[in-house]
Parts: sequence; structure tokens; C-alpha cells
Amino acid sequence: MEHASEIGPVDAYGKSKPVAKYVFAVVAAILIGVCLFGAARYGRERAYDSLRARAQSSAELNAVLLRTVLEKQRSLPLVLSQDRDVLSALSSGSESMFKLISGRLESLVPGTRAAVIYLLNANGLAVAASNWREPTSFVGIDYSFRPYYTRAVENGSAEHYALGTISKRPGLYISKRIDGPSGLLGVIVVKVEFDELETDWRKNSDPTFVTDQRGIVLITSFPEWRFMTREAVPADQKRPLRESLQFGDAPLEPLNVIPALPQSQPDIVAARLPGATKSAEFVRVEAAVPTTNWTLQLLTPSTAAVAEATRTALSLALLVLAPLAGLAAFVMRRRGLALRRAREQDAARIELERRVAARTADLSAAHAELVMESEERQKTEAKLQTVQQELVQANRLAILGQVTAGVAHEINQPVAAIRAYADNAQIFLDRTQYDSAKANLASIAGLTERIGSITDELRTFSRKGTGDTGRIAVCDIIDGAMLLLGSRFRQTVGHITTDIPPPEIKVNGNRIRLEQVLINLMQNALEATEGGPKSRINLRYAVNEDEVALIVSDNGPGIPDVIMQAMFTPFNTSKERGLGLGLVICHDIVAEYGGRIEVVSSSGGTTFTVHLPRVA
Repeated sequence: MEHASEIGPVDAYGKSKPVAKYVFAVVAAILIGVCLFGAARYGRERAYDSLRARAQSSAELNAVLLRTVLEKQRSLPLVLSQDRDVLSALSSGSESMFKLISGRLESLVPGTRAAVIYLLNANGLAVAASNWREPTSFVGIDYSFRPYYTRAVENGSAEHYALGTISKRPGLYISKRIDGPSGLLGVIVVKVEFDELETDWRKNSDPTFVTDQRGIVLITSFPEWRFMTREAVPADQKRPLRESLQFGDAPLEPLNVIPALPQSQPDIVAARLPGATKSAEFVRVEAAVPTTNWTLQLLTPSTAAVAEATRTALSLALLVLAPLAGLAAFVMRRRGLALRRAREQDAARIELERRVAARTADLSAAHAELVMESEERQKTEAKLQTVQQELVQANRLAILGQVTAGVAHEINQPVAAIRAYADNAQIFLDRTQYDSAKANLASIAGLTERIGSITDELRTFSRKGTGDTGRIAVCDIIDGAMLLLGSRFRQTVGHITTDIPPPEIKVNGNRIRLEQVLINLMQNALEATEGGPKSRINLRYAVNEDEVALIVSDNGPGIPDVIMQAMFTPFNTSKERGLGLGLVICHDIVAEYGGRIEVVSSSGGTTFTVHLPRVA
């Protein structure tokens, strides 16, 4: 017993209290160290996961915005390749028409936000450009060596990202082949620069850049990174790239973006941003750019967020361990208090996790809403194009319906006369008055020929009228129009006069389409004077050595100045139920045959003059 008292008091486990305290301190230190290590790792992992989710959402949103810019610009070459004036200019090779096309292209640049729009002929020579007024005008430059020309000629369309040969500014060239009846006419090219998009990325997003399939940076929020590469390019591949002049004299050196933790975290990279003195750690995510072979990469800074998450996790761990340590030290007296503190800390951690999850869900919902809005805008643009096409078709059907109604009334009178002649012929036959019966039958034959000529004219006019052109007598055009509209004029117009030229006065064109122009103008005059007590319409002609003028005038109230300023613009009309397409169609038909339309209007009436080149 004396020996035991020298060692010291023994605890319930058979060890002395100092030894037990030492063991407890060691075990507690180990447990605390393991817990802190686990908490720090847990905090880092949660921070990385949160950063990845946020960065992925931002990357996908930036990819969608880039796709929206591309889709908007891709529609422009397609529309211009089908433009009638562009086709006419390429077919004729007229310098004056090319100047008009340059003016139109120049007016399109502000609305489309394209960098430049230019037109190449079949040999690759620029004949019209939106920058035709500038010192760096493309007009007269040979671009037949550029891939966007050769690929468009071969495949119908092409897209090529490169430096401009004159401007030395990078951009995406979108080209579309233009064909005529005899084959290739030229290529329309739209250059898209991404300065505005890059500025938005620089202001509102983390470091972002887009690479092609070779890993070369094309679009970036840091101009210093442009034409650098994700990985080192072998010398045998770098030489052809430089010789192609696609990227100018860019060194094509690799970006200083390397994995920071290559074994455990391949998407954690170290990079030094332009202007920074040292490298920083980032979370890197990628997103494919739809409809292209490009890849968008976004770098989200992680150092501060990870450090903050680690501190938070360590703080939480210490807050959890402190009650446990206190519980071990004051096991008898503080047990209840320690348990309550542990529950409070658990509740705080759960609430923090809930808030983080709620915030992540809000970000995901916002991203989904932006994607949905982008898709809705694209659907709306497609519906607008469909509605415009339907309006053009409705205008054509309306004109045909008005003509058919007038012809039906014109046929009713011969049909009634035929019936009367037939009844009289039967009476003459009963009376054996054969000469009178033959006269009636001859009248019936003449009336049927009249009906046949009317229906033939209606059938001919109902066709599309896109046949071959030839030498057409102006009197035939006027006769055809009056045959279809004569009944309607006699019913509604107080007085109409026509001046029909001799058959030897001819123009080059298609009779059906020129009749359509004359019918449109005469119907407009009819509607302008309809209901007036002294309505008057006059159709006359004028001839000189070079051209024939068809003049349609009325004494209506005239055309408002607002309508006159945009007379031949689609959907511009003063009629309550008008579509505003009739005069646009007339203008295009006359222009196709080398003519023009002039309009003079005042409160005393309106005069439309159609000038057509005269042929022998």
C-alpha cells in the first residue's frame, strides 16, 4: 500500500490520473487534428463544387449568347444572296448598280452590327462593300485566294475566322454563294467582329476565351491571349498556319494555363492574367458552342473562395470540437450544456448548407430562364418570316379575287344574250324563218368567242407569269388589262379614257407580268376615286426613241406625304385593309425589265408613270 501511494491515485481503469490525462490529451490532439484536416478538405471540396456549378452556368450562358450572335449574322448572307437587286447587279455588271448595292450594304451595317458586308463577283473581285466610302474600302480588291470564297464556291457557303488582309482586325467571315440561271454569279460575305461581346465578357464575366478544334484562341476577354494556344503547336504544324496568313504573324505560343493539382483536380489550373504580377488559381470549365466546332472555356478565381470556405469549415469544426473538448473536460458538470451547444452548431451548419443549396438552385433557375428566353426570340423571328411570306401570298390572292369578280360580271351579259338569241332561234325555226335563225346562231357564236377570250385572259393572268421575256406590243398589255377590269370600271368610275398605241410600239418583257403591273396601278386609281361624284381615270402613253411610258392618272385626293416618303417599302400603305405589297411587286417587275416607276401626287390627284425601254 505504501508503494501504491507513492505512485499516486489510481483511476477506474487501473492507470494513474496523470497518465490518463496525457493519453487523453494525445488522443484529443489526434482527433482534433484529423477533424480539422477533414474539415479543411471538406470545405475545399464544397468550394470547388460550388465554383464549378457557377462557372458551368456562366460558361453555358456565354456559349448561348455567342451562338445567338452567330445565328443572327448567318441569316444575313442567306437573305442578301436572294435579293433581286444583288442578282441584277451581278448579272449586268453595272457600276451604277454596284454603287447602289454599296449604299444598301452600308445602311445595313448599323442595324445588323456586322463589321463589314461586301459582294464578290464570280472571279472573287469585290464589286460592292459597306465601307466603300472609307479609305480602307474593299471595292476593287481580289479575294479569290481567301478560303471563305473558295469554300463558298465549292460548297455553297463557308465560315472562316481570320485576320483581315486590309484592316488587320480578326473576325469571322460568313459567306454565301450566289447563283444565277447560268451558274455562279458571285459570293456575298459578312464579317463579324466580336469586340462588343468580348467587352461584355470582360465587364460581366470571369476570364473567358473560345478556341477552335486546333486549340487556338479566337475570341477572348483578354486581347493579349488572342491567337495563343492551349498547348504547344509542333513546328511542322505552326509553319503552314503562318503561311496561310489566317493569324498574321501571331507567335502561336501556348497559354500560361497549367493544371495546379494534376493528380486530384484536373480542372483546377494556375494562370497569370495580363497585367498581374503572379499566377493565381482558377477553376476551369468548358462548354461547346452549338453549331460550331469551337469550345468556350471560363476561368473562375478560386483562391479567395477556397480560403474562405476552408476558414468557414475550420471554424465550424472548431465550434463543434470546442463543445466536445469542454464535454471531455467537464464531463460531469457540463455534459448537458455541451450537448445543447453541439445541437446548436449542427443546426447552424445545416442552415448554412440549405442556404447554399437554395442559392445554387436560384442560379440554375435564372440560367434556365435565360436559355428559354433566347429560344423564344429565335422562334419569334422564324414566325415573323413566315407571316411576311403569308402576307405576300394573301396580296396575290386578293388581286386575283377582285379580277375574277369583275370578269364574272362581264360574262353574265353575253350569257344572258346567248339565252335570248337561242330562244328566238327556236321560234324562227318553228316559223321556218331559217335566215333569221342563222343570224341568231351567228350572234351566239360571236358571244361565245367573246366569253372564250375573257376566260382565256383570266386563265393566262392566273398563272405565275414567270415565263420567258420577249417583244410585247404595248396595245396587247392595255387590251388584256382592260378586258379583266373593264366591267368593274364601268360599274364604279364616272369617266375613264384610254389611249391605245399602235401595234408597232413594243417593249421587252413578259405580257402577264406587265399586265399585273398595269392592273395594280389601275386598281389603285379605282380605289382612290371610288365613290366620288366626278371620278375620272385616264390611261395614256408616251413614246420617244428610247422608251415607252404608260401613264395612269386619277383625280382622287392624292397620297399622304408620309406614304410618299416610303412609297416602295414593303407593308407601307394608306388603305385600311391594304397589305402594302402591290407597289413593291410592281417596282420589282419593272426594274427587272430595266424600267422604273415615277409618282407625282397632290390634292388634285395622283399620276403613276411606268417607263420601259423600247425595242424595235
